[in-house]
Amino acid sequence: MAMARKYSKKASAKVGRAMKKRKAGTLKSGRSGKKVASRKQAIAIGLSEARAEGKKVPKKAAKKKKAAKKRKSKK
Repeated sequence: MAMARKYSKKASAKVGRAMKKRKAGTLKSGRSGKKVASRKQAIAIGLSEARAEGKKVPKKAAKKKKAAKKRKSKK
């Protein structure tokens, strides 16, 4: 039995497109407009675009630092 896909095929295509743009040096950050060189950032941009179009992409992971702070303040 095959496992269900975590990301949709269209989301994978968005990430692939972002990776190609990064390789070509034309991928830019949304807010600052700076060129993106980081592989991780390129993936994040692709997933974010897919998410905005309503494709199947898991929700963003919660920040670990915030969770650690909350645990400390409860003590």
